[in-house]
Amino acid sequence: MVLFLLLLLLPSCLADQVCLTFNSKSITTTLSNTTTVREESVGLVSCSNHGDSCVLDCLDDTFPYYNDSWFSTQSGCLEAQVEKHHNRSAYTIQLNEGSNITCILYMCLNDTILQLMQSLNDSQEGMLKLFYIKDSCWALFNKDLIIKKAFIRREKDMIHEIMNTTTSDHSYDLKDLCLKVINISTDELNMTNARMKVKDAEPLLGTNDSSPEIWLPVDALRQIPQEERGVGLVSYMGHSQFKFGEEDFRSMIVRIELLGNKRLNDLRTSVEIIFRDMDVDNNLQNNSQLQCHYFDENDFEWRKDGCETSINETVLTCSCNHTTAFSVLLIRQEISDVHWEILSYISYIGCGISAFFTALSLVIYVFGRSSRTDHSISIHVSLSGSLFLLNTTFLLSEWGATVEEDWVCMFIAAFMHYCLLCCFTWMAIEALHLYLMLIKVFNTHFKHYLVKLSLAGWGIPCMVVGISLGVKQNQFYGITEMTMVDSNETNAVCWIVNDSYFYSVNLVYFTLIFIFNSGILVAVASSICKMKQVLRHNLKAEAEAKSSSWMNPNRFSDSCKSGLTVMGITFLMGTTWGLAFLGSGYTNYFILYLFCILNSSQGFFIFLWICLSTQRQRKRDYENRMTSTPIKTSTTKSD
Repeated sequence: MVLFLLLLLLPSCLADQVCLTFNSKSITTTLSNTTTVREESVGLVSCSNHGDSCVLDCLDDTFPYYNDSWFSTQSGCLEAQVEKHHNRSAYTIQLNEGSNITCILYMCLNDTILQLMQSLNDSQEGMLKLFYIKDSCWALFNKDLIIKKAFIRREKDMIHEIMNTTTSDHSYDLKDLCLKVINISTDELNMTNARMKVKDAEPLLGTNDSSPEIWLPVDALRQIPQEERGVGLVSYMGHSQFKFGEEDFRSMIVRIELLGNKRLNDLRTSVEIIFRDMDVDNNLQNNSQLQCHYFDENDFEWRKDGCETSINETVLTCSCNHTTAFSVLLIRQEISDVHWEILSYISYIGCGISAFFTALSLVIYVFGRSSRTDHSISIHVSLSGSLFLLNTTFLLSEWGATVEEDWVCMFIAAFMHYCLLCCFTWMAIEALHLYLMLIKVFNTHFKHYLVKLSLAGWGIPCMVVGISLGVKQNQFYGITEMTMVDSNETNAVCWIVNDSYFYSVNLVYFTLIFIFNSGILVAVASSICKMKQVLRHNLKAEAEAKSSSWMNPNRFSDSCKSGLTVMGITFLMGTTWGLAFLGSGYTNYFILYLFCILNSSQGFFIFLWICLSTQRQRKRDYENRMTSTPIKTSTTKSD
C-alpha cells in the first residue's frame, strides 16, 4: 500500500479553493496559501487540522478509502466551498469544476466520532469506513474507553449484518479482519464424532500467523434450525481494539459468531481452537505461561473461566464451553489456589489481630493520655490508627464486592486506598521524627509540630484519592477479580481496577518512602552499633581492672535490646513492605508468606512498641518527680 497522508488545514478565514498534489510518499493540501507536507508510516491514514486529528469522509461513491489509484489521478487546484458547521467540530467541503465530490471533515472528538460511527451503514463499505475512522483517530481510540467499546459493538453489528446477507459460503477480506461465513447443512452433522471441524479461519494477507483449527460441538449445532445454522469465523490482523490493559497477546484473535446474534453457552462438549506452530519455549520465560482467554463483551475484559489450556510441544489447544472472541495470552504465573487459601487465612487472621490491638492502642492512648505525653507516642498512635482503618476496610473489601450498589464497593476501594497511603505517609513521618531525635539532635524545636505532621499524614493521601475520584474519564475504583493459576475460580474484591494507575501511584509513592526510611534505618542502626562498641570497650576495661573475664552477661542483654530496638524501628517505618520488591516478576512463596505474616501483624508489633514506650515514659516521669520533690527539713528551737 502506498504511503499517503491527507492534511486539511482550515483557518478561521474559509477558503474557496483547494489545491491537491499527490506523489508516492505524501499528499500536499493547500488552503488559503498554506502548504504542509508530511510523511507517515505504512498503512497509517492521517488527517490533521491545526495539529488536531480529524477524519475526512467524502460522500461520493468513487472516493475509495484504501484505493491508491484514486489518489494518483487527482491533482491540481480545484474550486471549492468550505462551510464550518455550527458545532465547530466538522467542515463541509464542496469540490467544484466537474468533480462533484462533497467531503466532510470531522474532528476527532468523543461525541463527533460516536455519532459518525453510528451513522455508518451495516455493510462492507461501512466496515471499511469504520476502520478508516479508527486509523485516523487512533490516539482517541487508545485513551477513550467509551469510544473503544462503541467501536467493538458497532463492528459486531456489521459482522452480523454481513452474515445475514450472505446466502452461501463466502470469505471477506476487510482490511483489519477476515470474515468467513459458513452454512452448515444437516448432512454434515450426521456423524458420530462429538465435534466437527469447520473450515480454518483464514489469516489475512501479509500476516505470518498460522490459521487455527476450529472444532464445534455437533450436539449443540443440531439444536439450531437449518435456516439459522450459519457460522461466522473472524480472524483479526491486530490486537489494539481488544487491548484494555496490559494484555500480552501471543496468537491471533479468533471470533466465532452465529446467525441472529446467538451464542453457545454452558456446552457439555466444548469448543476447541487449536493453534499450531506456537513458539512455546520462547514464550515461557520468567515463570510465565500461555493461557487461553476469551473476551467478555459485557465487562470488556479478557477472562479465562470456562476455558482450559493444553500444550503438546508446539500445539496449543483451547477448550471452552462457550463461543465468543478467543486468544492466547502470556501471563505471569499466579498463586495456586492451595497457597492462595493459606495466604488468605493468614491475612484475615493477621489483620483481625492487628485491628484488635490497634484499637486497643487507641483506647489506651485516649484514656491514659497526659499533658506530658511524648510526641513519639502520639505519632505511634497515629500510625496505629491508620493501620486500624486499613485492616478494618480490608476485612470489608470482599463483602463490598457482593453488594449490588456500585457506589458501596467504590467507596470501600477508595477508602482502603486512602488508608494505605496514610499508613505509608505515617511510616515516613516516623522516620523523619526518628531522624530529628537521634541524628539531628540540636535545633529540632518546631512550632505546632504535631499539628503539622497530622496535616501531612492525613492530608496528602486525601489529596491523592480526591484527585483520583475527581477524574471523570476513568473510574479507578471498583470490583476487581483475582484468579488462581490451576483453577477457574475467581475472588472478587473492592480495589483499584486500573493497573496503570495502581503502579504509577502506589509504587512510586511507596518507593520514595521506602528509600527515605531505609536510609534513616541504616543511620539509626549505625548509631546503635557505635554505642554498642563504646559499651563493649567500657565493659572490657572494667573487667580488666577487676582482673576477671569481660564476658559480662549484661553485654548479651544489651545486644538483645539493641537488636529488638532495630526490629521495632523496622516495623515502625514499614521497611518490611519492601519485601514486595523481592517478589516482583515471579512467584516466590517464601517471600509471599514472609510478607503476608509480617505486614498483616504489623499492628500487633506496633502495639507492643507503644506499650514499652508508654512504660518508659512513665518511668521517666516518676524519676523526674522524685528528683524534683523538695526535701523537707525540720529545725528544733532551743530556749
